[in-house]
Amino acid sequence: MGNGKPIISAFEVAKLGQDSYFFLFIDWHRNDNYYLVIYAHDKSTTIAELNRTIDEDGATLLSWKYNPLKRDGKNDIRKSYFKQTFGTTTITIPLPTSILNTETFLDQIYKLCHNRIRADRIVEIFEPT
Repeated sequence: MGNGKPIISAFEVAKLGQDSYFFLFIDWHRNDNYYLVIYAHDKSTTIAELNRTIDEDGATLLSWKYNPLKRDGKNDIRKSYFKQTFGTTTITIPLPTSILNTETFLDQIYKLCHNRIRADRIVEIFEPT
């Protein structure tokens, strides 16, 4: 993880009954623009790279867009499934402003990760064996 890129902090985040994820705050492109990069629990792949924020009605939101980049020619199917199932390909998550809304933030991050994994695997589910 990290591949030699500057890391500010790293955490393993776990929810009871679900996989854990690794949250890295990292200079992902080595240009002093830090991201929250979420790795799968087995550290095999990134689930999401978040660095875009939006200020809306006095709140700061993380914004993430589902944009699959698999090299199998089926990304349009994945994207269509994501949009049809979850309503949009762009997810916004309010940053917590206090400890009281940290759990809601983490629930939404977990949902983003779950939806990403599900959409990425959708072609496997519907492909004939």
